[in-house]
Amino acid sequence: MTLSMFSAVAKPQDAKAKAAKKAALKGTNGTKSAKIRTSVTFHRPKTLSLARKPKYPRKSVHHVPRMDEFRTIVHPLNTESAMKKIEDNNTLVFVVDIKANKRQIKEAVFKLYQVKADKINTLIRPDGKKKAFVRLDKSLDALEVANKVRCLAPTPTYAQALI
Repeated sequence: MTLSMFSAVAKPQDAKAKAAKKAALKGTNGTKSAKIRTSVTFHRPKTLSLARKPKYPRKSVHHVPRMDEFRTIVHPLNTESAMKKIEDNNTLVFVVDIKANKRQIKEAVFKLYQVKADKINTLIRPDGKKKAFVRLDKSLDALEVANKVRCLAPTPTYAQALI
C-alpha cells in the first residue's frame, strides 16, 4: 500500500477537525437570516418576571382595624320617636360613625350588647350625623335590651335630685 492511497480517502476525524477549524475562524453565527415580520407594530416579548423578595418590610407594624365597635357606635338615641320605635317596632336607634356601613353596625351591636340584629336601616341626618335603626330578632325584647344599653336610665325625681 502506498501513501497516496491513504490520502485519497478522508478520515472522519479529519472532517471534524476541518469543521472545527472553520467554525473557529469564521464564527458560528455567520449564516443568520433576518426574521420576516408580518405586523407593522412591535410587541415586546414576554420575559421572565420574578416574585418580589423585599430586603425589609415596608411597614414595621400593621395597623389595628380602624373601625372597631367603639368607634362605630357613638351613642344610643333616646328621643320620643326612638322610644316609640323601641316599643312598637322592636327597634333600637343609635347615632353611629358616618363612615360605618350596615355590616359593621350589626357586628358592633353584637359585640357590645350580645344581641342579634335582624335588619339595619341607616340615614344621614341634616346635621351630618348618621342614624342607625337596628331591628332586633323576634326572640329579643327591645325594651329589655334598651335598659341594658342604658337608653332608658331611670330619671331621678325632684326629691331624689335634691338629696
